[in-house]
Amino acid sequence: MKLLPIEEIATKINLSSDYLTSHGKYAAKISLKSIDPTAKQGKLILVTSTTPTPQGEGKTVTTIGISEALNYIGEKAIACIRQPSLGPVFGQKGGAAGGGQAEVVPMEQLNLHLTGDIHALTSAHNLASAALDARLFHENRLRDRFTEKSGLQRLNIDKNAIVWPRVVDHNDRALREIYVGKMAENLENVHPAAFDITAASELMAILALSKNIQDLRQRIGKVVLAYDVNGKEITAEDLEVAGAMTAILQKAIEPTLMQTVENTPVIIHAGPFANIAHGNSSIIADDIALSLSDYVVTEAGFGSDMGMEKFFNIKARTSGVYPSCIVVVSTVKSIKANCVTENPTAMEMLECGARNLGWHIHNAKRYGLPVIVAINAFPNDTVEELAFIRSFALENGAVDCEISNAYAEGGKGARTLAERIVKACEGDHKAQLLYGDELSLQDKVLAVASTYGATEVDYSPEAMAILQKLETEGYGNLPICIAKTPASISHDSKVKNVPAPFILPVKTLQLAKGAGFIKVLLGDVMTMPGLGLNPAYRNIDIDENGNIIGL
Repeated sequence: MKLLPIEEIATKINLSSDYLTSHGKYAAKISLKSIDPTAKQGKLILVTSTTPTPQGEGKTVTTIGISEALNYIGEKAIACIRQPSLGPVFGQKGGAAGGGQAEVVPMEQLNLHLTGDIHALTSAHNLASAALDARLFHENRLRDRFTEKSGLQRLNIDKNAIVWPRVVDHNDRALREIYVGKMAENLENVHPAAFDITAASELMAILALSKNIQDLRQRIGKVVLAYDVNGKEITAEDLEVAGAMTAILQKAIEPTLMQTVENTPVIIHAGPFANIAHGNSSIIADDIALSLSDYVVTEAGFGSDMGMEKFFNIKARTSGVYPSCIVVVSTVKSIKANCVTENPTAMEMLECGARNLGWHIHNAKRYGLPVIVAINAFPNDTVEELAFIRSFALENGAVDCEISNAYAEGGKGARTLAERIVKACEGDHKAQLLYGDELSLQDKVLAVASTYGATEVDYSPEAMAILQKLETEGYGNLPICIAKTPASISHDSKVKNVPAPFILPVKTLQLAKGAGFIKVLLGDVMTMPGLGLNPAYRNIDIDENGNIIGL
């Protein structure tokens, strides 16, 4: 492996160094001035997966491998992926750069901070929290003299109706429910609060869905931070903090250019999780990549019920840019893991678990595009197992099914898969969304719930009250972002394979006015993960030469 200076990677895609801001030898920020709206647009390839196991299905490996393979067969291709959060890096996964010969490098730089975008976003988010609590303090301290002393009108914040949590880029369950505002013996400003992980911040979704810095600024201004004592929204614009928040994100809005082990260009930007947010890299990254290449390969978080659904119904609805084909990634191991039959043979496990693959193929086909299955190969996979999966995938509507050896062989190992993708992209297919803007929020939730196999939706009293309030206030036209477990097609992580008909429980709803969607939280889904029994940080260290190991 020979890494090239980042300027040479930019040259490969005709990106002028005038548009780059270097962050070391192998990474650079890309100016938004590089976007040429008159340039011929490449084709977008969306990579998703079957229901993930804790070990993962190799979705990032396959995304990187496909981009390498497209370049290997003579096409100009760029990969677009999300920036890793430190939560999963130190928690369960231990990194998100791909692996083997299909890896983004330097992977240590990618996984740890990169260019600091997530830290900037954390600061911008928490500035709003600090400003809100400061305003509450000063209004209560000065009372009727507040306007005279400050020249500002009172916001009359209801301290029990503050809906803007704080954020931190770590898994920390101890911060899920807290109280803030205690000052010595003065308890007047004490109120309940919480921390989310930064990837769940509405600002992260806004960053990923903004089209330019002006759009970012307008969206941040719309963010609802709290409600006043009469139930009226208090936004970041009302608090006069939106401009400063945007200023903190002035460079974070620029994507980062890196490379794979085969020197294929990769653009990294934004990092919303797909279980508690919309799970896709930024519209801006896609815009830049599509104007510089023939093919752009991007991945959506978790399975097709998660990031892929949100790619179409939130991201593409916002950008107007749709893929030309969908790639569903799976492995022999993960298909077997979805089997719920007692004491099966190896082939019976595969046949049983394949129902999950079939569901994800059919789910992808809902959007009207050709679907290709990519089998991320492992050395112990048998010829019989691989042949069964291919036959099953074709019988269930995939236009093709190919093995990817990208982990072991890079682009060469996925060349046939790349050729099939190019062929699939040649057709004139029109993508379709799952629901229209005009549907009610209840109908939108039911439209998504029915794809899971739910027969009805059960709203908690709190959820129904919020839903009705949102409809009354004119937010019924917004798309929905369902927050649920990634470990099952259903809301219940213990339900494997394809769930039997069930009732979907909605715990609560949240308005993400700046991002432009309604978040629908199911069951016990958490917006702040916790560290497990054996977190990945235990293996991360520095060796005697000062190099990072264990990622």
